[in-house]
Amino acid sequence: MSNRKTKSKLLPFDAARYLTDDAAVAEYVTAVLETGDPDLLLLALADIARARGMAQVAKDAGLGRESLYKALTPGAKPRFDTVMKVAHALGVRFSARVQ
Repeated sequence: MSNRKTKSKLLPFDAARYLTDDAAVAEYVTAVLETGDPDLLLLALADIARARGMAQVAKDAGLGRESLYKALTPGAKPRFDTVMKVAHALGVRFSARVQ
C-alpha cells in the first residue's frame, strides 16, 4: 500500500461564475441588500460586473475601468451617484418595500 497523498485542486469560490442570467443577479442583489452591509453590496456589484465584463460595464457607467475597480472595492466609499451609474450599467434597479 502506498502512502501518497492526493492533492485536490479546489478552485476558490467565485460568485461571478454563477451570475449567468437576470434572475440569478436579482436574487443575489436582493439577498445582499437584506444584509444592510454596504461593503457586501460593493462586492456583489463587482461580482456582477466581472460576470458581465468589467471593461464594458465601466464604459456603460461612464467610468474608467480602474475607477470602477476602486469604487467596488470593499471599504471604498463611492458616491451614491457612482453606485447608481454602476447599477444602471448592470441593469440592476434597487427598490424599497415596507417590512
